[in-house]
Amino acid sequence: MKTVMEKRCKPDLFKCRYSMVAVILLGCLCRGAQAEPSSALLNDAFIINEDNSHFFGSREPKDMTLAGVHAFVDQYADTAVTHLFLCPNAMRASFRSKTREAIWDVTGKEVVPTGKRARWPENARLLHERFLDPYALWIARARKKGISPWISMRMNDVHGVMETNNFMHSSFWLKHPEFWRVPNGEGGGWTGRALNYAHPEVREYNLAFVKELLERYDPDGLELDWMRFGRHLTPGKEREEGVILTAFMRQVRALTREWAIKRGHPILLGARVPAHPDAAAGLGMDGVRWAREGLVDLLIPCPFWTTSDFDIPVELWKERLGKQGASVAIAPGLEFNTRPWPGGKAVANNLSSIYGFAASARARGADATYLFNFMDCQTRPVSAAEYRTLLEKGVGAEYIAGQERRFPVAFRDTVPEGFPRGVALPVKDRKKGTFRIYTDGSSSAGKAYVVFGLAKGEGVKDSKWNVAVNGEPVTAAGDLPDCKGIGGGAERALRFAVPSALLKSGCSVVTVQQGEGGPAQTVVWVEIRLVP
Repeated sequence: MKTVMEKRCKPDLFKCRYSMVAVILLGCLCRGAQAEPSSALLNDAFIINEDNSHFFGSREPKDMTLAGVHAFVDQYADTAVTHLFLCPNAMRASFRSKTREAIWDVTGKEVVPTGKRARWPENARLLHERFLDPYALWIARARKKGISPWISMRMNDVHGVMETNNFMHSSFWLKHPEFWRVPNGEGGGWTGRALNYAHPEVREYNLAFVKELLERYDPDGLELDWMRFGRHLTPGKEREEGVILTAFMRQVRALTREWAIKRGHPILLGARVPAHPDAAAGLGMDGVRWAREGLVDLLIPCPFWTTSDFDIPVELWKERLGKQGASVAIAPGLEFNTRPWPGGKAVANNLSSIYGFAASARARGADATYLFNFMDCQTRPVSAAEYRTLLEKGVGAEYIAGQERRFPVAFRDTVPEGFPRGVALPVKDRKKGTFRIYTDGSSSAGKAYVVFGLAKGEGVKDSKWNVAVNGEPVTAAGDLPDCKGIGGGAERALRFAVPSALLKSGCSVVTVQQGEGGPAQTVVWVEIRLVP
């Protein structure tokens, strides 16, 4: 990451690098060359996504001023944050759109929120009435502060779709249930009520909003957030219908090229996709193909929401992209919480698990780090003071090498039917649990531990355990004083010390099994923890 001096000079350095890329890109475009925009500006990026409602819902009406809008960006100025991804929409827009309703539009049929929940539509409307477009202002302010501003479009948001009178829904979605993945909502739960891009009308509707965003705003890049909510095609036909989303990406790429010429600078294109390349392709979001065709500059392999994924195979993405996609940056995405298995009790990530995620991803070849739902209040998983530390210190290799790093076992939450989800917990009835855990290498500069949590049960405090790392037994190092930061509803958390020589660079295999005697226990959490 940047040094203090580099951070202070970042606006000038950013403009310089940005201008050089712009000249190269525009020269190629003017000559009719097929060169793609350089993704060099994404190297070692630290990206934070601001969602479509957070700013409006977390502020008072008195903050809906130019100063209040600027203050949001200013908190990230002169920090380690290099990119802000600004989301202006779910089904509706948080500005006065020409192609879909604004969030404050009311027809009388919607159930309109009251109290604090009403702040989002009310505050968005206030800014509009005061002729303040927060996205235009944020883009300009971010550039002034040396931060790269992007627009992030949610491609299929289905918040609240089981309630058809929810105020968030667009008239297009309401009027056309025949365009839902499961037409007319006849089964399929909430994922069945997402719009189906197999219908040309759905594609036209969303492409119109892409065009509007590029015409209205001047971002450095456009992110298509396919992980909100990750289901876009006919159930069971996602892989074969993936060509439809690829064709859509070609149309968007053509638009970003067109607007790059008009704006006089590169407009990069990114996409959030499922964490595993085969899962992504199996759900029609074929990030590998998009990269190899030159349709994207940035891929964000990530989970949906139910958990973070600490086993995103960055090296596999890089291998699949090959030479054709070598210029595409990979920025694995971290969610605000981690859940040890589907339905297990989640726990918020803390600085140690954030650092572990970033370190492991970088060791596997990641170009950048992307945080989702790490906004400045309400949804952030850490305290206000820790949030400032995260922003100011960042997740650079040199800094986090001196910090505690945690590598929990989780699972993959967005996959096609039948695709392995990597669920390894819970472990019951004295069975041996086997866990593949990726770290950033050995702990030669400190100590390493296997930490695991046990569910509440008879005899849990007295139970004995056998733990091995890469086939070698390791010794107990006492219980943790509490289960803070341990998910799965753990009642007890144990530590086993790991000699640094046992940890492999990359993936280590940990086995945990209950010893003889006493009632059978349930393992609900496992992690490797590196302590400098």
